[in-house]
Amino acid sequence: MVINIEIRAMKKEIENIDDIKLLVDEFYKKVLLDKTIAHFFNDVAKVDWEKHLPVMYSFWTTLLFGTMGYKGNPMIKHLELNKKENLHHEHFNQWLKLWRETIDEFYVGEKAEEAKQKALNISSLMMNKIEAKDQDFNTPTVKFNIT
Repeated sequence: MVINIEIRAMKKEIENIDDIKLLVDEFYKKVLLDKTIAHFFNDVAKVDWEKHLPVMYSFWTTLLFGTMGYKGNPMIKHLELNKKENLHHEHFNQWLKLWRETIDEFYVGEKAEEAKQKALNISSLMMNKIEAKDQDFNTPTVKFNIT
């Protein structure tokens, strides 16, 4: 008789920068292999991972722990990316799915749920802003001459 026993590390709370680094690193491993969104990172944005990952560590540490280490404007970056190749709901939904999956693989608790909620808020806001910007570009400008 053969008994297969799988030993898995217990999931834990997101507590510090090391947890953020693991989360971000594992998340981007999935992103880079994903057929729906990988090309945005690899081919369109041509991300320099040595620069990008520390920025993402800082971003999520600031969001979850209030360290105020992140300085930047992710909205502008995504609007610029959208000018190169249109981002759609399916892209943001896939990003969010991979983020949630990665959190659920490693973490539980309040900060894990907060990280999921913040990601949902961010993706929703970005998609709404991109759609609004696209409508601005596609809507003819009407000028009124008031005399």
